[in-house]
Amino acid sequence: MPAVTVENTLTLPRVGAPAEAAPRPVHAVTTAPAGFEGEGFPVRRAFAGIDYRHLDPFIMMDQMGEVEYRPGEPKGTPWHPHRGFETVTYIIDGIFDHQDSQGGGGTITDGDTQWMTAGSGLLHIEAPPEHLVVSGGLFHGLQLWVNLPAADKMMAPRYQDIRGGSVRLLTSPDGGALLRVIAGGLDGHQGPGITHTPITMVHATLAPGAEVTLPWREDFNALAYVLGGRGSVGAERRPIRLGQTAVFGHGGSLTVRADEKQDSPTPDLDVVLLGGRPIREPMAHYGPFVMNTRAELQQAFDDFRSGLLGTVPAVHGMRPSGPTGG
Repeated sequence: MPAVTVENTLTLPRVGAPAEAAPRPVHAVTTAPAGFEGEGFPVRRAFAGIDYRHLDPFIMMDQMGEVEYRPGEPKGTPWHPHRGFETVTYIIDGIFDHQDSQGGGGTITDGDTQWMTAGSGLLHIEAPPEHLVVSGGLFHGLQLWVNLPAADKMMAPRYQDIRGGSVRLLTSPDGGALLRVIAGGLDGHQGPGITHTPITMVHATLAPGAEVTLPWREDFNALAYVLGGRGSVGAERRPIRLGQTAVFGHGGSLTVRADEKQDSPTPDLDVVLLGGRPIREPMAHYGPFVMNTRAELQQAFDDFRSGLLGTVPAVHGMRPSGPTGG
């Protein structure tokens, strides 16, 4: 799990919660069910079974892989629409191409993040490049959906391509944890991602036996999802492992620990820490659209069918087709 690494974490700025910060208790630990997305790549549904009041402003998150594809196996998603929220695609291992109906697109690879604000809507496709399909290889990533407040749902679409080299790197006081701040702030250190809804997104890697207690904004919620390895969360040392999500209660700090012994395929504990300021607005969510009312959802479907969210671009001189997706 390379993402972005450093040889010596002790060269990085160190962060830790002040002693007076109230620790966040762990409300629940849930296990993500496994399934398939798009053309058939394996995913874990990280937020399945968690009440939305604990997730707001996050909507869903899929762990894509970790999978070692054989030649001819890599898969993506076909053309599909989005409106009313932001998609955050974080590639840990492997490579992905993305393209939209407005001409945006690019390639993201180890440690890169593609942050797409769908806003008023577009068509979008994500797929492995041809050379990966031919050769096969390791693929592992995340896709997170972040809600937009009603005032921003119909804003113009926007991309941020966040390269791994721009991620803010920090460590714990003893150097046992590597903290990659992708978006938002952590103890005054800002990540590169620009968000409409205030959030913090951190990918943390903890060496066996390491522990980190981080300051956490009290107006944010707090979630921890395990990408690999085993450990515990909270002052109560609630056990947590690959594919599980911890939901924290209120407080000013959160604690994550790595078990002394890890499985050989994943020598460290890798966890994604998420926090955001709840929007607290009505949400109407169906498929690729996230709006505030059922009427707005119906309008999104009508606009999609009418081609108002864009058309699939022409390929190799072929004429563009009409709206496509799922």
